[in-house]
Amino acid sequence: MTVTTVLSPLPGIFYRKPAPDQPPYKSQGDAVTAGDTICLIEVMKTFTPVIAEHTGTLRHFLIEDEDEVMAGQPLYEIEA
Repeated sequence: MTVTTVLSPLPGIFYRKPAPDQPPYKSQGDAVTAGDTICLIEVMKTFTPVIAEHTGTLRHFLIEDEDEVMAGQPLYEIEA
């Protein structure tokens, strides 16, 4: 099994949900297909989706919802 660590493509605020009253895109242990939206990064009211590039299982998130992130910071791990 291969574990891939996914990095933030840009600095901003990390969100696991599309809106505060909606469920997270994905949770620990969920199946992930390449092309799935995993989370959002918000910069100056612009939301950029982080799209899965690999198919596998979401092992865990490496940061908390609504944390500030830097470009290149690890966000989550996928096991294939």
